[in-house]
Amino acid sequence: MSRQAWVLVVVAGILAIATLVGAVVLAVRVVRTRRLLTGLGAGGKVAFYGALIYTIFPVDLLPDPIYLDDMGVLAGALIYLTRLVQQRRAAERRLPGQPDAPPDRVRRRVK
Repeated sequence: MSRQAWVLVVVAGILAIATLVGAVVLAVRVVRTRRLLTGLGAGGKVAFYGALIYTIFPVDLLPDPIYLDDMGVLAGALIYLTRLVQQRRAAERRLPGQPDAPPDRVRRRVK
């Protein structure tokens, strides 16, 4: 093989390893977020298990050495699960007499 071909193979290998590491990091974050999701309903469970199954399942949109689609699915699930956790925490902090939705505008003090 020529020198250019070796450089191309090395760069492709480095990119494949980088995307694999990114997918593993996102998978670990999704698993850690799952611990916070007790009692959030079917939406959280579907997002969690769907993302992990898509990542592990060998049939993807892109071939398995390219983990960009897996990373996208994991990132989307992580964003969704994080929002569910934030909504649950906000609902727990809300006092019984307060409205469900926050006010549209924050009132400013007039000097």
